[in-house]
Amino acid sequence: MNPALIGIIGIVAMVVLLFLRVPVGFAMAIVGLAGFSYLTTPAAGFSILAQDFYTNFSSYTLTVIPLFVLMGAFASASGMSKRLYDASYSLLGTMRGGLAIATIAACAGFAAICGSTNAASAVMGKVALPEMKRYNYNDSLATGSVASAGVLGILIPPSTIFIIYGILTEQSIGKLFMAGVVPGIILTVLFVLTIAWLCWRNPALAPRGQATTLRQKIAGLSGLLEMAALFVIVVVGLFLGWFSPTQAAGIGAAAALAIGLARRQIKWPAFKEAIMETLRISCMIMVIVAGAMVFGHFLAVTRIPMELAGWIGGLPIPPAGVMGVIILMYLVFGCIMDALALIMLTIPIIYPVVMSLGYDPIWFGVIIVLVTAMGVITPPVGINVYVVKGIAPGVPLYTIFKGIWPFLIAIVILTVLLIFVPQIVTFLPGMVSY
Repeated sequence: MNPALIGIIGIVAMVVLLFLRVPVGFAMAIVGLAGFSYLTTPAAGFSILAQDFYTNFSSYTLTVIPLFVLMGAFASASGMSKRLYDASYSLLGTMRGGLAIATIAACAGFAAICGSTNAASAVMGKVALPEMKRYNYNDSLATGSVASAGVLGILIPPSTIFIIYGILTEQSIGKLFMAGVVPGIILTVLFVLTIAWLCWRNPALAPRGQATTLRQKIAGLSGLLEMAALFVIVVVGLFLGWFSPTQAAGIGAAAALAIGLARRQIKWPAFKEAIMETLRISCMIMVIVAGAMVFGHFLAVTRIPMELAGWIGGLPIPPAGVMGVIILMYLVFGCIMDALALIMLTIPIIYPVVMSLGYDPIWFGVIIVLVTAMGVITPPVGINVYVVKGIAPGVPLYTIFKGIWPFLIAIVILTVLLIFVPQIVTFLPGMVSY
């Protein structure tokens, strides 16, 4: 049977497994092993499976992922997310839609110490959704703002998606982190403007919050100091070349733990839960990466990546048109696949094409993060929506998906802006010497 046909059958089989709720990493590994074994030999298939899993789990470069996850877990256990939200609310809560705006601001702050879109939505959702319900916020606005704000977790550094992209493309993780700062700030502002516009059109969506005194506002600012300190340690330290991304992650995790211990909020149960959460998330990411490596070897044998890259590169349209096709492809597949799995599967195929067209690899990394971010809030996969659904089980999925559309438009606007003004992405990385 034609290898390309076997590859297409394998892709369809993997999608079927995903719809059957088989974990992404296992689905890719199972199909990759079966396909590779069929096209070569079973012995070669099991050999590549063992090799890929061993290489992945023994990689020093990938240790940066569990360390950044651990930093976010310690920050959450220390109550930093609650203090971030309280600080944002004391400054912004009196506006119409102020609770939702405070959620966006707090998510942006938490993203600077977290790196995971799911974790950002889960942590801030637990804090913000009960408050918005208490003030009779519209369910679509409340849940949609929380699900969408989680996107900031993979754009504002540190970001696990940037780390994976940097490893796959051999680009500087430090430069990728720098590249995400300004777009992350712009997207935060666009989300705030989206909420303000929605509330201006329909004031019934969100009442004003209670007024706060000047003393309360000043006291609330203290909740930002810890986050600012962690951000300076990790991101500014990377920017100035004080330490590598792995060192930054380790130092950030230690600093988050020290803050929690100093506040006497991380006791043994909280410490143990933070370690267990880090273990669960890190294992999930590592299995996805390893499974994608196995599936990638299977696709390489089928020659589908080379054929697809040749087809895209040979399209009789200008480079901007080719980039449009690539972005559209990511939008479509992002609706049915996990963001990390999509990155792992497609970057080895698409990256050489993009480089041949003369695009900046750091700029392309930010574009990829933005486009895959759309996938985490769009149906049918929309993992952030399901995270919020778990926090607010009484709200129908349709209501949550309805609430994300205005924020999705904001992400599209930013993506278009970065395509036409790439300097927004490239000027900060250009100042980094490594």
